[in-house]
Amino acid sequence: MGTEDERVVLLVVEPDPDVDPDSADRLARRLRTEVAQLDVDARLAAAGPSPEGAKVGDPVALGAVLVALSASGGVFPLLVETVRDWLARQAARHRVSLTVDGDTITLEKATAAERRALVDAYVQRHSG
Repeated sequence: MGTEDERVVLLVVEPDPDVDPDSADRLARRLRTEVAQLDVDARLAAAGPSPEGAKVGDPVALGAVLVALSASGGVFPLLVETVRDWLARQAARHRVSLTVDGDTITLEKATAAERRALVDAYVQRHSG
C-alpha cells in the first residue's frame, strides 16, 4: 500500500463516547465496507497496543481504515463524499477524521451546508 502512483488516506472513526468498543469496531468495519465499494484498497489498520495515555476506546486502538487510491482520477472526491454521507446516516453522533499528506479534516456535528463547504475546500486542496 502506498506506491508512487497511489495516495494513502487514513480514516479514523471517533465513536460517540457512549458507544461500547464492540459497536465502535463495527462502525469502522461498516465504513470500510462502503469505502471498499469505490474500487480502492481499503484495510482496517492493525490495532496495536494503545499508546501511553490513550483512553479506553481510543479510535486508533480500535482500528482505523487505511485507503490507497490512485493519485490521478476522481476517486478522492468520491471517497470524501462517501465518508460524509456515511457520517450523516449515523445521526452525527460520531466523528470521522481523514488525513492526507499530514493534512487532517474532521467531520462531525455540523449542518449539511457547513459540512459541504468544509469538504469542498478539503477536496480542492488534495485533488490535483
